[in-house]
Amino acid sequence: MNTLSHIAIIMDGNGRWALKKKKSRSFGHKSGLLNIKNIIEFCLLKKIRYLSLYVFSIDNWKRSSNEINYLFNLLNIYLKKSSKYLLSNNIRIKVIGEKKNLNKKLINNFNKVEKLTRGNNKITINLLFNYSSKEEIVNSVNCFLKNSNKKKITTKDIQKYLYTCEIPDPEILIRTGSTCRLSDFLLWQIAYTEIFFVKKFWPDFKSKDLEKIILEYNRIKRNFGSVNE
Repeated sequence: MNTLSHIAIIMDGNGRWALKKKKSRSFGHKSGLLNIKNIIEFCLLKKIRYLSLYVFSIDNWKRSSNEINYLFNLLNIYLKKSSKYLLSNNIRIKVIGEKKNLNKKLINNFNKVEKLTRGNNKITINLLFNYSSKEEIVNSVNCFLKNSNKKKITTKDIQKYLYTCEIPDPEILIRTGSTCRLSDFLLWQIAYTEIFFVKKFWPDFKSKDLEKIILEYNRIKRNFGSVNE
């Protein structure tokens, strides 16, 4: 059985799922957010230590202001209501991404939930929000240049300043919604990650689907570049 401590998910297809049901895209986002709890509880059951969720990318700013505002308000409400659940289940929340361009209310709620759950250690939920992997790597290099006199940079130097420097790289990456691309998500960290593209839209992706992926993952021989006879 392969080691599994970190699962990353690109939660794609909320809007398309809703439109297919003749509902609004907002209805899809709300349903997608509610679906997260099912996956968290499965990860708790399986003792997965880290779950990274792609919530909002820097490129998502290209969407309509109405959709963006709805997403932000939805997340604000979710963060306020979830504190008791997070504490009772020993869940830590860590927000990863740029806080520029975000409204103060959302930043305050991010800061509050991170501070509230800082001592929790059963599972860490990484919310990748206003995130870009390319920007993360650029930021890492700039931090290195600012803090080092070395003339050459190494992979370890970049890793030291990544947003995820204290988190193990994901063993599994899942993207729902039938789209087969990475969309600027954890590009550095997934060098040896097993990637699963799923046809189901995110609101339809359930714990049984995740369990099937984990079973398939455990059948993979992970050589990391070496050859095992």
